[in-house]
Amino acid sequence: MTTAEERAARAWLVGNGLPDAPVSELLVARLAARRRARLADHVVLAAVFIVAALAHVADFSADAGSSSGRPVLLVVLAAATAGLLVARLLIARWLAAADRRAGAALPRRAAHSVKPGWRVVLGLPHAVFDLATLGVAVVLALGALTVEEPTVRQGAVILLVAVLGVGAGSAVQLRQLLTRPVVAEDEMSLTTDVIMRIEDARDATAPAVLWSLPVVLLFGLAPAWWSAAAVAAVVLGVAALVLIHVRTPGSLATARQAMIVR
Repeated sequence: MTTAEERAARAWLVGNGLPDAPVSELLVARLAARRRARLADHVVLAAVFIVAALAHVADFSADAGSSSGRPVLLVVLAAATAGLLVARLLIARWLAAADRRAGAALPRRAAHSVKPGWRVVLGLPHAVFDLATLGVAVVLALGALTVEEPTVRQGAVILLVAVLGVGAGSAVQLRQLLTRPVVAEDEMSLTTDVIMRIEDARDATAPAVLWSLPVVLLFGLAPAWWSAAAVAAVVLGVAALVLIHVRTPGSLATARQAMIVR
């Protein structure tokens, strides 16, 4: 009888165009670690939203429209944002350690002469989109800095630092993906290793956090024009991301092209 993790691995292989590939213990272990990491990332992001919502509700209930409560609100939001960045870094380090343990348990290691570069693991369309998303978030933060309200400007400083922190963290994770050793024992696991690198790179640079930070830190505090711009940026970003997914090759085609597998 197959376990739930083995069935999930089989579904992953089918979804990536490899229905005839064997479900190895290595694949099951690596995919299980990735599911746990993604779940933890979603939980952390949801927790930040909950903390931010409660902080805004408490601020509104206390009628902190002047200057008494807002500094406390900003401290809570800044702490929640810092917690998000640290948690994402720890999750990435845990996933890398899980891969190292899986590789160390292999009786033999496979290798390939071509190490996938950033054009393989991320792709030019995704790289342009990620830089554009980061740039829009920076512009939103700079736009909020032009508002005369002190609370908004302080929140904008926090937003700018957080956005730059997300960008730096994504760059570090992408560099680790490009330099980490192969975790594979045969030709098929080499292919799945490249596919997982592609998925990990797109997870590391996913726009969800950059879309969320302006809402968490400044929504409801900034003027209406700024809130409208933040919403428009998310709507246009979603449309662009869907278009990229439709127009770019799948992970399997990219992996096989990188490995020159015929």
